[in-house]
Amino acid sequence: MAHENLTAIVAATGGVLFDFDGPVCDVFAGHPAPAVASKLAAILAQIDAPTGNQALETDDPMEVLRLAPRAGEDAMCRIEEALTAAEVLAVKAAGVPVPGAMGSLRAAHESGRRVAIVSNNSAACVREFLVLHDLARFVDQVVGRYPNRPDLMKPSPYSLEIAAKELGVRVSTCTLIGDSTTDIEAAARAGSMAIGFANKPGKEASLAEAGARAIITTMVSVAEALLMPPVVR
Repeated sequence: MAHENLTAIVAATGGVLFDFDGPVCDVFAGHPAPAVASKLAAILAQIDAPTGNQALETDDPMEVLRLAPRAGEDAMCRIEEALTAAEVLAVKAAGVPVPGAMGSLRAAHESGRRVAIVSNNSAACVREFLVLHDLARFVDQVVGRYPNRPDLMKPSPYSLEIAAKELGVRVSTCTLIGDSTTDIEAAARAGSMAIGFANKPGKEASLAEAGARAIITTMVSVAEALLMPPVVR
């Protein structure tokens, strides 16, 4: 979309919500997601073979987590604990923040807006990464997934609504920056605005179809828009 649209969205934003895996950190860059998913599926298979076998068909750790409740409460707790531990290890090996992420977080903070990370990843791994790269000073709140409740992960609006409440801003004045359709759908359900981060070729169409108000291909665009002076009318 046009740069003017991005600027207009940012101008109307009181709370800037960043998804974590994609816009800020490539979580599984050092510990590939398929290997993590496989280990989680193996744990699940020990508890409930049919559910575990189904989990072996996915290479997405989050999908294994979504399947876990079918195997009971104990399975859900064990997969949640194992995934959180894997995420914390992963962000330590993930490398530097996504290009433009640090500038965007800093610009959002310095513009006087309220800033939150809103993620389907655990709050523990988000905080680990923020401290590791000296980013915590730019972030007012971290809202990770609610433990043992994968049904509340995005595209549920739950985490956005909690973030807005904790930031003290109306959810309708929040803008979520995310790289997946579930991010954009969650923003729509919450009544927030959304900027789609097309960090891979071919994502633009799906993000736009999901309802993104603007599409960017680099996080630098967010930093630049946040640093623009307000329009005087």
